[in-house]
Amino acid sequence: MFRTTLKALSAVAVLTATTIAVQAADFTIRATANSNENDEDYDGLVVFKNFVESASNGAIAVDLFIGTQLCSKGAECLQGVADGSIDVYISTSGGASGIFPYVQVLDLPYLMSSDRIAEAVLAGDFTRKMRKMALADSDGMIRLMTIGNTGGWRNFANTKHRVQSPADMDGLKIRTVVADLPQELVRALGASPTPIPWPELFTSFQTGVVEGSKNGITDIMGMKFPDAGLQYVTLDGHAYMGALWWMNNAKFMSMPEDMRRVVVDGFSALQQATFASPKRKSIQAYADFVAGGGDLYVPSPTEKAMFAEAAAPVYDWFKANIDGGQEIFDALTSAVAEVEAALAADTAKDIN
Repeated sequence: MFRTTLKALSAVAVLTATTIAVQAADFTIRATANSNENDEDYDGLVVFKNFVESASNGAIAVDLFIGTQLCSKGAECLQGVADGSIDVYISTSGGASGIFPYVQVLDLPYLMSSDRIAEAVLAGDFTRKMRKMALADSDGMIRLMTIGNTGGWRNFANTKHRVQSPADMDGLKIRTVVADLPQELVRALGASPTPIPWPELFTSFQTGVVEGSKNGITDIMGMKFPDAGLQYVTLDGHAYMGALWWMNNAKFMSMPEDMRRVVVDGFSALQQATFASPKRKSIQAYADFVAGGGDLYVPSPTEKAMFAEAAAPVYDWFKANIDGGQEIFDALTSAVAEVEAALAADTAKDIN
């Protein structure tokens, strides 16, 4: 659904003639995101398009389709990737969980504690592990290229009162998507999960159908949820909002090795852009929330540990009930432990 903005690739003046030959691209990548031009996904795609077209000297063209021109839902879009009508698609973990249920590992709470840790984990072998699993489960048709970010961190927000501990969640009706894992998390914290479609959430806050949600601040402010009564945000940072970037594997493998390198490097640049974009956008979003009368609460380390302890049963549920859950859980927790140790050693060098 990305709007095509390709420029003419290479106009070569032939010295012995007066005509200009335009070099056509050898490969065209049709990339789509169900978002808009204010979104981190769009920022990443613009960087990807610019990098790939430039680094390939015009051999690869990237057509962008923003919105729902090519597809509108996760399963539909991933089917498009599988059959080749779409080359690149970005999904949330929820959007891909119907086909690859283990991607919900990204929604498990309190496993990654900072941007620095999450970014190092997602740029490493953990993503390659998930890629291998997805290729196997899609019969080699759908390739996970990278995992970026789409909105920062999920935090609990509500219309009723400040939440400082799991006890303050008791009885709150918290909006979730129609997926088991987020509902299990909300129940573990003592609240009541209430699946509501995203377009209906503003009105649901106004009418009291739901009293809270688990979203990033840019989504909260972008949708004007404070106007519907959402006035309390607790920065518990329970989940990093991972963005899964998928590609048709046949299209990728049809390219010669040098062009595959360009595409891989392009996705690395895209990943870095989506890591950075929410950090900048959230500064103004938090300022606007507080300026509008919102209550922004930062839990103490002790309080955050209480949230993590209350949510711990969700890990066992995930490993027992999600196909591939144990395997991907072990991969993520091992990667986190390795990154934490490496960063601690680096920090010790930097502060002494």
